[in-house]
Amino acid sequence: METRDANEPARAVTSVAAAEQAAARAAAERSLAETQQRASRSNAREALTPAQSPTSTPTPTPTATTPKAPAPTKTKTPTRKPTPRTTTTKKASTATATKAKAAVVAPVAGLTQAQMNNAATIVKTGVSMGIPERGLIVAIATAMQESTLRNLANTGLPESLNYANEGTGYDHDSVGLFQQRTSTGWGTVQELMTPSIAASKFFAALQQVYGWQNMSIAGAAQAVQVSAFPDAYAQHESAATTVVEALI
Repeated sequence: METRDANEPARAVTSVAAAEQAAARAAAERSLAETQQRASRSNAREALTPAQSPTSTPTPTPTATTPKAPAPTKTKTPTRKPTPRTTTTKKASTATATKAKAAVVAPVAGLTQAQMNNAATIVKTGVSMGIPERGLIVAIATAMQESTLRNLANTGLPESLNYANEGTGYDHDSVGLFQQRTSTGWGTVQELMTPSIAASKFFAALQQVYGWQNMSIAGAAQAVQVSAFPDAYAQHESAATTVVEALI
């Protein structure tokens, strides 16, 4: 038969009370520990956070930014230089036109090319000296009569054979297109055998004849040449006019 101690209820009550006290102490200790941990964490955060004055503006936390794309590079398009325009040159003066034309003109009035070339030289020389058209006709008619527009040497003047010629004559010491004589002061043999120089000497003499512009073609030619046959020049006036008109 089980025997119970008379003091057992009291011991049981005491044990319950002790357990409750122990539980209360444990709860208080846990609460104190949690409070201490929260305070410790707060102090740690304050140590890591820099102090700021109440009026200062918080420094923004830098954020990562997307780098800007580089500006597009302008590519220069090569500029084409304008093609220079070709300008049309106006017609040259009469003198210049005569120079160009005289070198290529075809024969007229029954002349050969050599004769036409000599006529061109006479006209070119006269134009350069400012001789009017009538004076050019006088010169061509004179050369037609004197040498048939050929640059003639002279068998009686051997020196003349040393220069380019288109045949020979025999009248005294007359040479060249105008059959000018070195012995009467027209110039040296070399000068008189040079068509352009011979022509310039003829025109210079013509300009010394007073009123030659109002004379007949034959009369003006005779005033320069003082020929034994003064009327012979007249027969060449028409052909000389045709030649001059073709060259100017």
